[in-house]
Amino acid sequence: MRSILAIAIDSLWYILPAYIANMSPVIFGGGKPLDFNKKFVDGKRILGNHKTIKGFVAGVICGTAMGIAQGRVLQGILLSLGAMIGDIVGSFIKRRLNIEEGGPVPLLDQEGFLIFSILLTYPIENIGIYSVIFLLFLTPLLHKGTNVVAYYLKLKEVGH
Repeated sequence: MRSILAIAIDSLWYILPAYIANMSPVIFGGGKPLDFNKKFVDGKRILGNHKTIKGFVAGVICGTAMGIAQGRVLQGILLSLGAMIGDIVGSFIKRRLNIEEGGPVPLLDQEGFLIFSILLTYPIENIGIYSVIFLLFLTPLLHKGTNVVAYYLKLKEVGH
């Protein structure tokens, strides 16, 4: 059996493009909403103002760039796309539940991008159950920490 340290290092190396993709819209986002201000059949916005075309593209580009730097181009693309899709799905669900933009939903906010990233990449790179478990525990902690830092840097309106 591999050591916990080896699992942790391999897991972080694997998921790094998704983490970079997930953080990038906070820095490079803004602009036109991805849903073009359209409403769903329930009369509510599809996604909201915080999910933008620029943020989506920035996330995919930055995460893919990390994958290229790692020598894992296809994985970088898939992990980045998975992160952005997972975040969008989370936003869609939050709008259906009447949760305001930026409002927290434990696990959905922290794990949605992670789960979609792993699912999209699974056919070409299976990281194993121990790595998945490690990432499921680590990601909420990192998410909380990065949100607090982004709030104090005035990159986010809320720090939860």
